[in-house]
Amino acid sequence: MQEELKVALIQSNLVWENPEQNRINFTNKISSILQPVDLIILPEMFTSGFTMHPNQAAESMTGDTVLWMQKLATQKNTAITGSVVIKENSNYYNRLLFVFPNGKIEHYDKKHTFTLAGEHKAYKAGSTVLMVDYLGWKICPLVCYDLRFPVWARNSNDYDVLLYVANWPKVRIAAWDTLLRARAIENMSYCIGVNRVGLDGNNFEYSGHSAAYDVLGERLDTITIGKEATEIVTLKKGHISKYREKLGFLNDRDQFTLEQ
Repeated sequence: MQEELKVALIQSNLVWENPEQNRINFTNKISSILQPVDLIILPEMFTSGFTMHPNQAAESMTGDTVLWMQKLATQKNTAITGSVVIKENSNYYNRLLFVFPNGKIEHYDKKHTFTLAGEHKAYKAGSTVLMVDYLGWKICPLVCYDLRFPVWARNSNDYDVLLYVANWPKVRIAAWDTLLRARAIENMSYCIGVNRVGLDGNNFEYSGHSAAYDVLGERLDTITIGKEATEIVTLKKGHISKYREKLGFLNDRDQFTLEQ
């Protein structure tokens, strides 16, 4: 078990439906991280923006972006995560990829597709939560709209870190800020959200507000709102155990069965 986990949050603009250019841009951003980190987090649909035209950006699990993530993870000796458009068995998925330093991949398909934008018509929803075991840390990665559904994220597995990758628009950013902090507090876990900035192909504006919270809901980062930024935060196992043992709130959590 590793006592500390160093996590890099990359808040970035995205080039609309252009995987190749986005890979180039993120290669430069990742290469600029000079200190060792354990995990790099990229936004939702980081190769395309939040497109409802999956055929414009879809790749396979052996495609260029997956190979690119594996290569960078190996070179930097770090895990990399973010979501991309994946086509598999004639279906499109908004798929979060968690790539380990050795190239191993685990994935999570976004459960709550964003009906307001018609995502449910373009992408098939996932049905299972992913629990990543990495360096002795248990990580639960989710995607954007999942943030609005606390039951899906409920800490019934004693995870250490809850993370969200997103394309969350500026017009509803107050909800993003509030819910990220709430998820940290109610689950007594670190909660990290990485959101994009800039304008997308539909002229929606994104202001970032990427953030990292500790188990008490205290802010750990100082990322500038509305600007591209890369920030590294340090998570500590001792912080989690100290307050879970002292306060014991998770001992009183409700038991339930989730029906699909």
